Amino acid sequence: MGNEIMNKQELVRKLVDIEWEDFEVKDASGGLPKNIWETVSAFSNTAGGWIILGVQQQGKQFHIKGLSSPDKMEQDFTNTLRGEKFNVKIRPVCKKYNFSEGILLAFYIPLSNKKPVYYNTLSNTFVRTASGDQRATKEEIDAMFRDQAFGTQTDKVIDGYAVKDLHKPSVEQYREYVQRINPAQPYNRLTNKDLFEKLRITDKGRLTYSGLLFLGNNDAIQSVFTDFRIDYFEIPATDYASANPRYTFRLEEQENIWQYFFALFDRLRRSLDLPFKLSAEGFAAEDYPQLEALREALVNLLMHTDYFSPAKPRIRVFTNRIEFFNPGGLPKPLATIMREDISIPRNGIIAKLFRVARLAENGGYGFDKMIKGWKSFTGSKPKFEATFDSLKATFYLQEQNEAPIDIGGQKGGQKGGQKGGQKIITERQKEVYDLIKNNPSISREAMAEALSINVSALRKRLDALRKKSIIERVGPAKGGYWKVLTEI
Repeated sequence: MGNEIMNKQELVRKLVDIEWEDFEVKDASGGLPKNIWETVSAFSNTAGGWIILGVQQQGKQFHIKGLSSPDKMEQDFTNTLRGEKFNVKIRPVCKKYNFSEGILLAFYIPLSNKKPVYYNTLSNTFVRTASGDQRATKEEIDAMFRDQAFGTQTDKVIDGYAVKDLHKPSVEQYREYVQRINPAQPYNRLTNKDLFEKLRITDKGRLTYSGLLFLGNNDAIQSVFTDFRIDYFEIPATDYASANPRYTFRLEEQENIWQYFFALFDRLRRSLDLPFKLSAEGFAAEDYPQLEALREALVNLLMHTDYFSPAKPRIRVFTNRIEFFNPGGLPKPLATIMREDISIPRNGIIAKLFRVARLAENGGYGFDKMIKGWKSFTGSKPKFEATFDSLKATFYLQEQNEAPIDIGGQKGGQKGGQKGGQKIITERQKEVYDLIKNNPSISREAMAEALSINVSALRKRLDALRKKSIIERVGPAKGGYWKVLTEI
């Protein structure tokens, strides 16, 4: 047998007909290695992958050693996967490679639709991480069991819960919203009772999990979904650890999903520092495709979150990006869903309730809208990261170009300033200047509220005005005041 040593790329080139999603090499010179079953479990539960037998790995170097009895090893391995060792039957793709250095075996272990996949006992459930095969936690195993019934969990009814547990103002607001935005919708003619049954908010008078989550009283929701909430933070830094304070805004608890949608959408709009030109329904796609991208991400989060998970859906607005995180794995690999935009909502009733209100077009994930809308704003695509039990979407921020205002050189401007020089500010910066000019003691919070933006967006305007020596802050945050250095 030869002694050729290769790096990962060279090994991949040798095995040209394998589509490399993930792979694990094993020496197997003494027979099937004991830890091979951990890798089979991990690939089955995470995203699939290849097991290559007959290759020794030392750090980042690979050495083909070959196998002495490849046919017997292949038979032993595939018979075990089809036998009783695992809780489900596993049918791998098998390939054999005959090199001068020796014979290799390659087995593709597919992602299973019957997770968790384990051998001997449930405690032998593994998942794939960057550091290799890891034993799954109880929470991860519970999430896999829920995913066996993907798209059906929140469709079920809850014994003991009925229309009395719905939040009446939310029901009224939802009906008024649908009538306003979609007046031709036949549902508008139905009574509440018939509407609830038609949309499966109720099933024969009993609330479904989706109906409760979407329009229920918060007390009733909390009695079923302990600590139900959707977290939203505005963080004045590029990472949470260096932020001081840790956050400038945290969204208060809302009644239900419907109320969360509007509260969250308002804060997201503020984070983009957009002029207030939106309709009450939040529709202005032709003017603000970036806002439509964020609304799609928000609806996606609310429709596809695993509300039974101990993890909570979360939105974090940093100074350089916006992150959407929702617990719950995808029904198929991320690349497949992005390519085909498969319509398999985790919470089908919730998806339909958003569709009826024209806040979602279908039960898919809306990747195309998010990508096109955000790219038109920043020139870059959002980043999507999926694990077996979560999805995170990251939208990187970039300042929008605005028409500048030439305010010219001003007498009585900054000490030592440039007489007759030029200072350029934007319309948005001018709005901040006007507030300070009229009330030098105005707080940042009051300015943000007056402009309908968040404090992080306001800080950018203030920093720009200070850098241009148009204003300065005198004294502490509390008790201080703003001083105009250059009259506009």
